Amino acid sequence: MSALIDGFLGIFYRVAASGALPAAWFRRANPATVEKSKRTGKLSLEIVCHCWRYGHYLTYQLSSLVNHRTDKLDITMTVYHAAGDEAVTRVLDFFQDIDVPGVTWNWQVLPKERLFRRSIGRNIAAKSTTADWIWFTDCDIIFHENCLDTLADELQGRDDPLVFPRFGLGTTLLEEDDEILTKGREGPAILEIPLRDFVPYLGERSKAKGPYQITHGDVARACGYCDSIGLYQKPSERWRKTYEDRAYRWLMGTHGTALDVPGACQIRHVVKGRYKKDSFVSTIRANIRKTQSRLG
Repeated sequence: MSALIDGFLGIFYRVAASGALPAAWFRRANPATVEKSKRTGKLSLEIVCHCWRYGHYLTYQLSSLVNHRTDKLDITMTVYHAAGDEAVTRVLDFFQDIDVPGVTWNWQVLPKERLFRRSIGRNIAAKSTTADWIWFTDCDIIFHENCLDTLADELQGRDDPLVFPRFGLGTTLLEEDDEILTKGREGPAILEIPLRDFVPYLGERSKAKGPYQITHGDVARACGYCDSIGLYQKPSERWRKTYEDRAYRWLMGTHGTALDVPGACQIRHVVKGRYKKDSFVSTIRANIRKTQSRLG
C-alpha cells in the first residue's frame, strides 16, 4: 500500500510542478522574500554530489579540482556516499590526503536508503551550508579549465536565487570498455580528460536541471531542497531518478538565470552502474540513452 501511495504522490507532484498548482501552497519559505546578500570579492562555493558505485567518475571530478584549482573561490567539496561502497571509499581516502589550496574535502556518509533519494542529501547540505553559493551536481561532472574562475567572476554581486551554466560539454556516449572509464577503474589517481574530448551537446541550456543547479546560499539555508515535500525526503530501497529537479524550480519560482560559464563537462556513459548489470532495467535504460544520443 505504501508503494502505491508513493507512486500516486510521485505523479501528483510531477503534475503540480508543471505549473498545474501554485507553488505557494507547498512552500515553507518563499525564495522571493528571502533577504539575499550581494557578495563580492573572493566568494565561497559548496559543491554537492552523491556517489553510489561511481568511483571511477568521482575520480575524474575530484581530479578536476586538483588540476584546475582557482584562487577566486573557497571551495567545499561535499560528497555523500554509503559505508561499504568500496569503489567510492577508496577514491575518497586517496583524495583526502591531497592538499589543494582553497579546497576543503567534506565526505558525508549516509545510509544507502537516504543516499538513493538525492534530495535528502541536497536538503541537508542546503540547510547547513555556510557558503555564498551551493552547486548541486552529479559525480560525472568535471570542472574543467576556466570553469570555476569564470563562475567566480559571474557571481560577483549577484542575488539570483538560482543560476546555471548556459552551455554544457560532454563526451560521446561511452561504452563500459572505453579507455576513459577503464583508467578510472584502475585505482585512485589524479586523472585528466583533455578538453578536446568534450563537445557541445543538447544546445543552449534553458533551465537549471540535473547536475547544473547553483543556488544562492541565503536561499538554500532558508528554503532547503524540496524540504516541504515529504515524498522527496523519504528514504528509498532503490536509486531514484531526480524528478525533484522540476519541483525544486517550481518551489524556487524560477527556471534560473543562465550564466556564460565554460568548462562544465560531463562524462556521458551508456551503462548506469547503479543498476544491476545486464538486468532488464539496465538494458532498457542503456537503449534509451543510445537513442537520445542519436536524436540529440
